[in-house]
Amino acid sequence: MVVVAAGSLIVDHGRMVRSVARAAVVGNRRITGLSPAVIDELVAEVGPVWQEWHQAVLAARPRRRAVGAGAKYKLVFVDRLPATLIHLRYGVTHDVLGCWLGVSRSTITRAIAEIRPLLAARGRTVEPGIRLCTLAEVIEYLGANGQTAIIDATEVRVLRPAAKQPDCNVFVSGKNKQNAIEAMVVTHADGHLLFCGQAEPGTCADITQARRSRLVELLAAGPPVQILADVGYQGLGAETAGQVVTPPYRKFRKNAPAWYEELHAAQCHTHSVGRIRVEHSIAHLKNWRSLARHHGRREHLADMARAAAALLSLQQATPHPAERQA
Repeated sequence: MVVVAAGSLIVDHGRMVRSVARAAVVGNRRITGLSPAVIDELVAEVGPVWQEWHQAVLAARPRRRAVGAGAKYKLVFVDRLPATLIHLRYGVTHDVLGCWLGVSRSTITRAIAEIRPLLAARGRTVEPGIRLCTLAEVIEYLGANGQTAIIDATEVRVLRPAAKQPDCNVFVSGKNKQNAIEAMVVTHADGHLLFCGQAEPGTCADITQARRSRLVELLAAGPPVQILADVGYQGLGAETAGQVVTPPYRKFRKNAPAWYEELHAAQCHTHSVGRIRVEHSIAHLKNWRSLARHHGRREHLADMARAAAALLSLQQATPHPAERQA
C-alpha cells in the first residue's frame, strides 16, 4: 500500500510539474518568443493533425491489441508542443527538457521528432489565412501583387563529420572556414519572411544554391518579379532577364576616376539600403538559437529552419495586442 501511494504521489507530482511548466511557457513570451494567441492557434491547428498521424501509425502495423490499449503517453500533445518550441528557441538539450518536464530523454527526442515536421509543413504566413510553402508559391504571390523580394543565404554552424568519411570536407565553408550548412532566405521588401529552405552544404555557393532551387526557371515561367540580391548572386541578372538585381558591376579595377568612384559608391549604397531588410529578418531568425549553432544531426537542420521560419512568420503576421485594441 505504501508503494502504491508513493507511486501515485510521483505520478501526480509529474503531472503538476508539467502543468506548471506549460502555464509558464504559454504565459511568458520570453520563453518561446510567441504570444499566447499564437500558441493557442498552433495547439488548435497542429493538435488534430498530430492526433490523426498518431492514430494512422497505430493502425498501420500488425497488432495483437486494439488501438488505444496499453500504456498511455506521459507527455501529451499540449506538453510536446511547448517542449519543441523551447528546443527551437533556445537549443535546450533533450536531457534538460526531460528533467524539467519529468520524463526521460528519449521521450523528449520522440516528441520533438514528431512535432518538428508538422511545424515545418505549415508554411510561412504572409497574411491571416495565406501561407506559402514552396518557392514557386512565393514567386506567384509576389508577381500577383507586384511586390519586390530580397534573397540571401545564411550559414548555420554544424558538427564536423567523422574523420576519413567520404564527405568529411563537404560542409567546410570557404567564407568562414567552419563546418556549416547554408539556408536560402527570401523576404518581402519590408523584411517579412516569405521563404526559408533549400539547405545546402557550406561548400555550395549562393548562386549555385539559387540555381538548384530552380529560381531561374520559376522566374522565367512565372509573373515578372524583382528580387534584390548581393554580389554572391551576380550573374543571375542575365539569366533572369534582369529580374534579379545585384550591385552594379565595377568597370574600373585600377586608377578609376574620382567621379566614377563617387557614382559607384552611391549606387552600391542605394542597393544596400534596399536589401538591408533581409539581414534584419535573418537576425530575427537566428534568435531561434537552434539555428545559431546546430548541435544535432545535420539532416534535421532543414526541417528546423522551416519550422523556425513558420513560427517567425506567424508571429509577424499576428497583430500586436495594442494594435488589436486600436
